[in-house]
Order: sequence, then structure tokens, then C-alpha cells
Amino acid sequence: MNILITGGTGFIGTALCAVLLNSGHHLTVFSRRPEQVPELCGQPVLAVRRLHDLTTEDQFDAIVNLAGEGIADARWTAARKKKLLDSRIATTEQLVAYIQRARNKPKVLISGSAVGFYGNQDDTLLDENSPPHDDFAHRLCAQWEQAAKLAEASGVRVCIIRTGLVIGANGGFLKRMLPAFRIGLGGVLGSGRQWMSWIHRQDLLAIITLLLNDENLQGVFNGTAPTPVTNSEFTRCLARLLHRPALLPVPAPVLKIMLGEMSELLLGGQRAVPRRLLEMSFPFRFATLESALRDVL
Repeated sequence: MNILITGGTGFIGTALCAVLLNSGHHLTVFSRRPEQVPELCGQPVLAVRRLHDLTTEDQFDAIVNLAGEGIADARWTAARKKKLLDSRIATTEQLVAYIQRARNKPKVLISGSAVGFYGNQDDTLLDENSPPHDDFAHRLCAQWEQAAKLAEASGVRVCIIRTGLVIGANGGFLKRMLPAFRIGLGGVLGSGRQWMSWIHRQDLLAIITLLLNDENLQGVFNGTAPTPVTNSEFTRCLARLLHRPALLPVPAPVLKIMLGEMSELLLGGQRAVPRRLLEMSFPFRFATLESALRDVL
């Protein structure tokens, strides 16, 4: 297939490019730094600087939309919130505009989202049909998803992946945590009772590949492992595998002072399960947190 990817130079995108290239697909990556694309994504990968530059004659069999500023990379000021929204929604709107004018439409659009769609829901078990709790993370994801669904009007199959915390080597949220945990200074956040829905990067890539190839699949999928854990369970597991104590809990008031509204990401959570994938008997390679962390560490 000829596949267009946004977010292809990121933590998930670079690994996806490697998998797709190995399967014989032809890739084009949208990047504001196109000169980096061959090095990060592979020498055969083409680069496009602006989605507006795509013409009616450009033809892609599939589009994978992973673009978006890191939601936990900076404090949520008004300017930062706007950047988070624009990096997801404006990019998705530009993709849909291209699809609308393209002479030959792609068969499928796979678009990213996150389990943050559900908002903070304490111990509630969440599947793809669960109603959300309204907060900024929910509104961000809801607008992102709605922008992608507009491609359906052009006859395109749309799949949306609500991804959990992605565990993989040399990147993602784990890269930020490891330095403190390696020297025994990790600890639970707040009460530690908040849920963490996670997924190993290899399983997420397998889900994307499945959605690319199975023409019968569409709609929303939770991109999470079947075994979410609490922050306390995650902390104990990571510290044990590193053979280190976890000595420094971070109280909720401290996180709120340090991070402001963004502390909601760490003090709240989602107990999400991939019901649709489980009903299909999707073969998770890393179904437990310990197996995923062992592989990465």
C-alpha cells in the first residue's frame, strides 16, 4: 500500500514506519522538519512539509494520523492548551480536506485519540461505549475524533484508536520515570489509587496493522492492554524489576502546585479495557504489565 503518515517522526510513528517498510509498503510522512524524515523513518520514506501541498492527483491507499503535541510536555497554560488542540484538530481537518478533494480517495483513515476521552472516572470499568466525564482531556479527544469522523462522508473507512500509556524502549512516559526509579527515588503519585491504562508499543503497532488490513473494521477501539493497573501497582512493579525501593511518594497538593491543571493527568485516570479487540480474540503479546516492563527494561 501507499500510506501517508502524520506524526511519523515520533515515538510511535518511527516504529510504525519500520514495521510498514519491512512489510513492503510505500510511505510518505508529513513533517515540519522534512529533512529529518529519512534518518528517523527510513531512507525510502518520502517527506511532505505541508498537507496543503498535496494535490488532487496524489494518491494514498491509507492514512495514519498520529500527529499531536505531547500532552504532558508542558504546563497547561491557555497558550499551551491551544497548541495541543491545534496540533491535533487542525492537522486532522487538513487531512480530511485533502481526502475531500482527492480524485482517488484512501480506503481507510486511522486516527489517534487517547483514553483521556473518558475523563477521570475513578474505578469505573470503561469500554468503547462508556460515556465520558467532561474535562479538558475529554474535550480535546472528542474534538479530535469528531474531526476525523468527517472523512466518512467521503466514503472512507475511519478507525479511531483511544490509546493508553505506551510502553516502549527509549521513549514515551517511561523514559521520564526511569532516571528517578533507577536510583530508588520513584514513588506513588497522590493516593496511588488512580488507574493507568497502558499498552506495549509492539501491541499498538499490531493493532494499527490490523486496522489497515481488515476492511470490515471501523469505529472506535481502545488501544490498551487488557489489564489496567493502579499507579501504586505500577510503581511497585517497576521498582521490583529494577531491584530498587520506591521511596519518594509525591503528595497530590505538591503535584497541583507544580503542574496546575495538568496534574489531573497524573492524579486521575481511566480503567479502560479493549473490549472490541478482546471480542475479536486479538493476540496481545504483552497482556500483563510485568511482561511489558521486562521486555523494555
